[in-house]
Amino acid sequence: MANYHQEISNAADVIASNGSTWEAISPENVARMRLQNRFKTGLDIARYTAGIMRADMAEYDKDPSAYTQSLGCWHGFIGQQKMISVKKHFGTTKGRYLYLSGWMVAALRSEFGPLPDQSMHEKTSVTDLIAELYTFLKQADARELRHLFADLDAAREGGDEVAIKAAEKSIDGFETHVVPIVADIDAGFGNEEATYLLAKQFIEAGACCIQIENQVSDAKQCGHQDGKVTVPHEDFLSKINAVRYAFMELGVDDGLIVARTDSLGAGLTQKIPISTEPGDLADQYRNFIDGDELSAEEAANAGDILMSQNGKLIKPHRLPNGLIRFKPDTGVDRVVLDCITSLQNGADLLWIETEKPHIGQIAEMVNRVREVMPSAKLVYNNSPSFNWTLNFRQQVFDAWTEEGKDVSGYVRDQLMSVEYDDTELSVEADERIKSFQADAAREAGIFHHLITLPTYHTAALSTDNLAKGYFGDEGMLAYVQGVQRKEIRQSLDCVKHQDMSGSNIGDDHKEYFSGSQALKAGGAKNTMNQFS
Repeated sequence: MANYHQEISNAADVIASNGSTWEAISPENVARMRLQNRFKTGLDIARYTAGIMRADMAEYDKDPSAYTQSLGCWHGFIGQQKMISVKKHFGTTKGRYLYLSGWMVAALRSEFGPLPDQSMHEKTSVTDLIAELYTFLKQADARELRHLFADLDAAREGGDEVAIKAAEKSIDGFETHVVPIVADIDAGFGNEEATYLLAKQFIEAGACCIQIENQVSDAKQCGHQDGKVTVPHEDFLSKINAVRYAFMELGVDDGLIVARTDSLGAGLTQKIPISTEPGDLADQYRNFIDGDELSAEEAANAGDILMSQNGKLIKPHRLPNGLIRFKPDTGVDRVVLDCITSLQNGADLLWIETEKPHIGQIAEMVNRVREVMPSAKLVYNNSPSFNWTLNFRQQVFDAWTEEGKDVSGYVRDQLMSVEYDDTELSVEADERIKSFQADAAREAGIFHHLITLPTYHTAALSTDNLAKGYFGDEGMLAYVQGVQRKEIRQSLDCVKHQDMSGSNIGDDHKEYFSGSQALKAGGAKNTMNQFS
C-alpha cells in the first residue's frame, strides 16, 4: 500500500493527464479518500485477513502463549466498537478477531423474529451480517484517518514542522480495524451444493475463515442442547471440500476451514454409511452404532434394519422417528476420529463442542488427535451456556478433595450461592477462570478462544440497569450517571455520536465537492462541541 505522499503523487499524475477539465480535483483529497477506503471488495478483505490468520497460526505453533481471541457480535456497530476499544486499550488489533455466531443471527437477525439455533433463519442473513461488519470496520478506518488528517491540517496551519512529520508518520503507520472474522455456516444449510453456494457468498462478503459442524443440516441443534444428530464422515468431508472449492474458485487460496465436531454431546445418527472394506471410515463409524446381536433365526424375522458389525449381525437401536443410537460412552472416541479425519481431509482448525470448560477434558482429546496430527489446533467456544462460576468452583472443590484438603465448609451442589463469593475456594476458582485461556492454549492446543454470545448478554444487562433507573426514581440521572458520564470519564469516542456515525467525514466530502459553498453540520452550533 502506497504511503501518503505517494498516494498524493499518484493522484496528481492522473489529474494532470486529464488536463484543465480536472483542475478542481485536489490530489491530496483524492489520496485521503483512497486511504480511507483501502479495501474495495469483500475479496480484498478475505485475502488480507486470511494472511493474518495464517501468520498467527504459525506464531502459535512456535509459542502457545500467542493464542488469539474474539468476541461474538450481531451487528456491525458492535463489531466496530470492539475493534475501536481494542485499539484504544492495547494499541493494536493483533491477535484479536471477530466471531460471527449463527446462534445470534438466528436469535436477533431473522425476518421470522427470534429463533432458536436450529438453522431455520435465512441463509442470506449470515452473509448480510459479514458485509455489515466490514462496512462498519471500514467506516472506523475512515473516521480515525479523518482525525489524523485533521491533526495534519492543524499542524500545517500552525507551521509546526515537528507536528507535521508526526502526523504524516501516524497516517503512514495507521493500522486498520479490519480483522479476520470466524464465520459460522452452521451445518451448511442443506446439501454440499447449498454449502458451496453459501460459502461463496460468505467469502465474497469478506470471510476468510468458515466454521462448519458435523450435524445433520435439517436437524441441527445448538451445540449446548440435547437431540443432536451427526452425519457420517463422508457427508461431512464433502462439505469441507465444497468450502475449499469456494475459496479456491474466488482466489482466496489460503482461506481457512474450522471443522467442528458435536459428537461429544450427540447420541444419534441419521443413517448408516456403506462400508466397502473392513476398517474404512464407514466401518469405523458403524462400529459406534448401538444394537442387539441377532441369531440367524431372529434376523430372518426382525422386520427392521440389520447391519454387520465386527462380523456379527446387529439390529440397530432406533427411535420412533427412525434415528439411530450410538453406543453409550463413545463420544470421546468419535470426537478423536472426527478431528483426525477432518484434518486429514482439508480442514485447518478444529472445534470440539464440550459441555463444560475443563482443560483436562479438552487436553485428553487433543493429545490423542496430536498423536496422529501433531500440529492440530483448536478454536474453542468459551460459551455463556456454561455456568463458569459453578463449574470452576466445583473443579476446585474436587481438586481440594482429591488433595485431602478440608472442604467441610462447602456444599458442592450449592457453590453458586452468594455466601461463597468471598471464600478461599471462590477466589481460587476465579483465578482459574482468569487464566483459563492461557492455560488451555498451552495445555490443550487452543489457538483461538472466542465467546459466542457476549453482546447478547451485555445488551440485556445494560438495558435492564438503564430501564430500572430511568423508569424508576432516578429518571434522567440513570442515563446521565450510568451511561453518558461513564462515556466521558472512560474517553469513549461514542459520546460524540455524530462523529461516530460519519457526520464529519460527510462534511469533509462536501468541502471537497463544493468548496466554500459547502453546507456543513459541524459548525459552532453543533452540540457535540460540548464534549470537546
